Formats: sequence, C-alpha cells, structure tokens
Amino acid sequence: MFIKNLSVGPDGHLMIGGCDTVALAEKYGTPLYVMDEGRVRENCRLYRSAVDSYYDGNGLVLYASKALSCKEMCRIAMQEGLGLDVVSGGELYTALSVNFPTDKICFHGNNKTPDELKMAVENNVGRIVVDNRYELQLLNEIAGQAGKTAAIQFRIKPGVDAHTHEFIRTGQIDSKFGVALENGEAAELIEYALSLPNVNLTGLHCHIGSQIFDFAPFLEAATVMMGFIAELREKYGCEIKELNLGGGYGIRYTPDNHPVEYNEYLKNIALAIRDIAAQKGIPLPFILMEPGRSIVGEAGITLYRIGGVKDIKNVRKYISVDGGMTDNPRYIMYQAEYDALIANRANAPREETVTIAGKCCESGDLLAKDILMPKCEAGDILAVLSTGAYNYSMASNYNRIPRPPIVMVKEGRDRLVVKRESYDDLINNDL
Repeated sequence: MFIKNLSVGPDGHLMIGGCDTVALAEKYGTPLYVMDEGRVRENCRLYRSAVDSYYDGNGLVLYASKALSCKEMCRIAMQEGLGLDVVSGGELYTALSVNFPTDKICFHGNNKTPDELKMAVENNVGRIVVDNRYELQLLNEIAGQAGKTAAIQFRIKPGVDAHTHEFIRTGQIDSKFGVALENGEAAELIEYALSLPNVNLTGLHCHIGSQIFDFAPFLEAATVMMGFIAELREKYGCEIKELNLGGGYGIRYTPDNHPVEYNEYLKNIALAIRDIAAQKGIPLPFILMEPGRSIVGEAGITLYRIGGVKDIKNVRKYISVDGGMTDNPRYIMYQAEYDALIANRANAPREETVTIAGKCCESGDLLAKDILMPKCEAGDILAVLSTGAYNYSMASNYNRIPRPPIVMVKEGRDRLVVKRESYDDLINNDL
C-alpha cells in the first residue's frame, strides 16, 4: 500500500493507527474523518529535526493550521514544539482557546479586518504578515492605540512559477497575495514601513504555491528573497532578521504522485541560504517554514458507506456515498485526484472502472472519476485516502448536511476530537 500508515488486517479490513476502519465506521458512523495521530506527530518531528540538522536549529516550523484547524491539532503542534500559522480570527481564536504561546503564532491573510488585527495586537501575536499598504497603515494605527509595537513581516511576491494548479499558485506577480518585487512595490512599501512608529519590520515572507513536487521553485524563491534582503541592507541599512519561505510541499494523493522527501527540501534550501549569505556578506536569517498539507494530508482518510450503485449501460457506472462535496470539496474546486478502496475488503482486486458520486444536488459532486475499483456493493465501507488536509477545513453545510466528526487513532486506540454536527447545530443560529 502506497500510504505507509495503512495496512490490511487478518480479516481483510483496512487498518490505520492500529485500528480497524470498519469498526470505526460502525462506532462513529459515516462519513467519518480518521486521523493517524502517530503519523502526524512523526511528520512534526521530521521537520523539527531537519531544522536542527541542516540549519543548526536557527529556525521555527509553523504548522499551517488552514490545512486542518481544530483544538486538538493546535495542542499537538504545541506539544511537538511547532509554532502556528493562522489566517483568520477564527483560527487565531482556536489557538488561543488552548493557550497556544502567542509568540510562536504567525498571522497571515490578504485582508485582515480591524477586529482581527486588534485581536492579534491585544494577544501579542509574535509575527503579523502584512499584505498591503492599507493593512500596514491600519495595523500601525491599531498598535499605536494599544500602546504597542507590532512585529511584522511583509509578504513578498518573488515572481516564481511553482509548477502547480493555477488556483494554488501564489508567487507570481498576478496574485491577490502580497507585494511584488518586479515593479518596485515591495521596496517602496518597506521604505514607508521603516518610517512608522508602531511597527517593527523583523522579516520577509513568501509562499509560492501548494502541492509542489520539486526543489527548483523553492531554491529560486530562496535565492530571490536573499538577494532582496541584501538589497534592503545596502539601500536602507535595514537588517532583515527572519526569512519565512512558506510551505507548499506536495503529498501522495495517488500512486502516481512522487513527492520529494520533506527533510530534503530544507537541506537544499539551507545550503543555498548559507552560500548566498556568505557571498553577499549578510547574516544568516532565522528561518521559518509553514508545512500544513505535508503534516496532516497522508495521515488522514475519510470513511463513507456506499448506497446506490447506478450502471448506465455503455456510459458510466456511478457509486454513490453518504458524503461528497460537503466534506471534500477539492474535486469540484480543483478536479483533485484521490485513491480509494473498499475498507471491508481491502485486498479485493480492482476490476471495474467507476465514478464515485456524492449525495449533494450538484452534477459536479464527485470524489473520483473513472477510478479502477473492486466490485462495489451497497453497504460497503469506502475509504478515500490522503484526506487529512483541506477536507474538514473546507467542509460546508450545503444542502443542510451536517459536517462529519474527526477521530484520532494511535496504537490501536481511538478518540473523538471533533463531534459530528447535529441537525440542531444546523439551525442553532437561525432566528
């Protein structure tokens, strides 16, 4: 099996974290998000170890909570010594609810509201990534009113092609995120920031995209950013102490995906940064990175129960499940590809091409199109693999469908960390 934390038990059932997925489906119902806690913690430690090994520990790994934000994931990141990347008041509030150390929180977003910035300032968030001039002015005003100085980084568009889907490319000049290098916008805004009394420019940030499978774009971004740091020092006498290179490291969604080993990213980037710093005579910056998908993506699966099977002769065979785009919108957004199997017959041979359909009233509500599967029957438990990232985070209540629960599994034990929504939850805010 291409996902290393999965196995097949003696009765042919799919196992994750030492737990029988069929038993989990019976205990908690379906749809059901299942997260392998051991795999999540292993990935956290891999990144921390890479910083220690290749950069003498002079850095901080920030878990990108947008991939999967809930109280338990914040606790795990905290316990594993990671910082946290948040992009909204809600993600920040979730972190604050478990007493996450705010000096290790980095607040992103291209249009933070005044209330969100006030929350960040009042709670002494360690780094606020400023996206644009309006936000800079607003933050300077809010910090001044609070009698504080906000530590900021600027989100820079380095002009790097990330070789990924156009909807998740973010480093090019035509992006809603950040300020561009090519047209002088970034230098101009930084010069302005240096004149403001209530902000302290500590670093630069870039993020070139998501689900990237090679070194080259990251190395190019690091080279561009280090060159800009040297330019700022020469032009303004400005000492940039921190460099945040974002995330975007790809994972295995299907056997055809071949991501680079994650520690290799930092190994190569660290070497490049050391070389450039030496060449340009600038201090080594404190490095930050923001893995999200690569920490939780392959650690998670989603379990469904198969209902109707519709074989349209000479056209297509549809297998319908009790979830769909409400718990996994990535297919309808990106035509994302997944692998799947029958959890109660995990070793069954793949013998027919089917399309897996969700239950929403949308023709595009699919989980997989023309995928080779074992013969599927009503009542079977379907496991869709590598769903730990951006599934629960993007889930919705379209068609008034409640969101599924999240169960953590580890060493044969299971525990509920997010409850299943009820129909009462759906109408709770209705008047």
